[in-house]
Amino acid sequence: MDTYEKDVLYTLLRNPFVNQRILAESCGHSLGIVNRSLKNLVLSKYLDSDFRLTEKARQEFDRLAPRRAIILAAGFGMRMVPINLESPKALIEVNGEVLIERTIEQLHEAGIFDIHIIVGFMKESFDYLIDKYGVKLVVNKEYSSKNNLHSLNLVADLLDNAYVVPCDIWCNRNPYRKNELYSWYMVSDLIDDDSSVRVNRKMELVYAPDKTGGNGMIGIAYLSCQDSLFVQEKLKKFDNDGLHNNSFWEDALFSEEKMIVQARVEHSSDYVEINTYEQLRDLDEDSNHLKTDAIDVIAKAFDVRPKEICDITVLKKGMTNRSFLFSCRNKQYIMRIPGEGTSALINRKNEAAVYQIVSGKGICDDVVYINPENGYKITEFLKDVRVCNANDDADLKICMKKLREFHNLKLKVSHNFDIFGQIEFYEKLRKGVPSVFRDYNQTKRNVLSLRSFIEKNIGERCLTHIDAIPDNFLFSRSSSGKTVISLIDWEYAGMQDPHVDLAMFSIYSYYDKLQVDHLLNIYFDGKCPDVIRVKVYAYMAVCGFLWSNWCEYKASLGVEFGEYHLRQYRYAKDFFNLVNKERQVLGI
Repeated sequence: MDTYEKDVLYTLLRNPFVNQRILAESCGHSLGIVNRSLKNLVLSKYLDSDFRLTEKARQEFDRLAPRRAIILAAGFGMRMVPINLESPKALIEVNGEVLIERTIEQLHEAGIFDIHIIVGFMKESFDYLIDKYGVKLVVNKEYSSKNNLHSLNLVADLLDNAYVVPCDIWCNRNPYRKNELYSWYMVSDLIDDDSSVRVNRKMELVYAPDKTGGNGMIGIAYLSCQDSLFVQEKLKKFDNDGLHNNSFWEDALFSEEKMIVQARVEHSSDYVEINTYEQLRDLDEDSNHLKTDAIDVIAKAFDVRPKEICDITVLKKGMTNRSFLFSCRNKQYIMRIPGEGTSALINRKNEAAVYQIVSGKGICDDVVYINPENGYKITEFLKDVRVCNANDDADLKICMKKLREFHNLKLKVSHNFDIFGQIEFYEKLRKGVPSVFRDYNQTKRNVLSLRSFIEKNIGERCLTHIDAIPDNFLFSRSSSGKTVISLIDWEYAGMQDPHVDLAMFSIYSYYDKLQVDHLLNIYFDGKCPDVIRVKVYAYMAVCGFLWSNWCEYKASLGVEFGEYHLRQYRYAKDFFNLVNKERQVLGI
């Protein structure tokens, strides 16, 4: 049977034959296609001479009947900010119903009770579904580093005669059926500029040419037992090759330039993908999940109604915080939301005090709002900015000039940043869990032994940024076209030796000794004393050890930093050895 014949056969399963014209209207094909399909179905004995289903047809329906469903719900749902700070997007409420519960109940209506939900982010939130609906939860432990291709591969052996369902689709009409005769992937009749597929005349899904748009990808799919074998092999291959960590599972549907499954085209009004706060607001402006602290803060700060806050877009997740972009009164702003575990790491009252001191001095982005209790912060969005290139001399000269000007202001605050105290603090946060590094204790002893040398050579302390890394130097242009440099993110700032900022810049940039010396020559205009140079090396060892401990604490919260963690620990060891060597040579 071809797809047209299967559509005709499925229509006859639901409604007895009356005449060809009514059948054509019901199945959505032309009268010519219907007549040809009826003839072939009779010849192949799926229909008798009165166009009634035969036993052979019923056996085919039984063979291809849906058996189970896989719901993909492991991801962060980062585009749902600020809702995803409080709830996984699968559990948001729409029109009085929990999104994933509506999906489960629609599957039950179609007789699908074997339901597997792939969970990861806030996985504990889904546990109640086991008791309420008898679902099975499958945990994706790598949800933070891999896309949903990995999620689906975890249940690849269960894809025969299965629905694959994204957790963020609101289905106005139930898309699930007790009978299916072929595999399909659901797309919208609406053209979407971000879609990578389009439907051709044969109802096949082919790649859409770049930047031309295609049919909106709704994402619900059905895989028959035959096609599931192809998908299983592709999923396993892609998941194991290390090249598809960021891939969507749909990549496994393609053979050459088209999907192996047919298109199922539906009206865009019947199936809504809820990816953002505003999409939820458009669908259900009374949803309880629209009532978030972040939106309330913005509304109060600007004295506007929540509806006036628009163009909400997630920004890249930082090492410490989540941030999102929004528009209000025709201007764009950034809202910073502190990330996991930061309440234990950062004193927000101290941070607010720093912003008060540096405000208006042309050093950083001026803060529109900051809450010293929870760390919520609003700043104006700078357009067309870039960060410092740590390997470009022109950038280094500009940034070091800016840093030197800041240090020369000799600003004062009431709190210190105690590097050695912070090391002990991060250790305590691990609550007795030993370090992942086997030689940690010896490395710690080595690092602590540098303290007396450092303190002997500290000059005047002043407000120090502490996190003056390349990514925190922003290049932008003023209305007159002049280059403007802003030093952002003052979370760790406090009273300290300003030379710590040079060490921090270096270890974040993964500098070796020659590159560090070059940076110091720029900052000190070629006049860096040897003792200061060696002191910066010592700071690099101590700060590398500090951030290594920071990474270990963050890892305990499920946030991994990979190479950055390893590199920081290496600085602790390698630059300790370098300091000892240089001190012997110089006699200091």
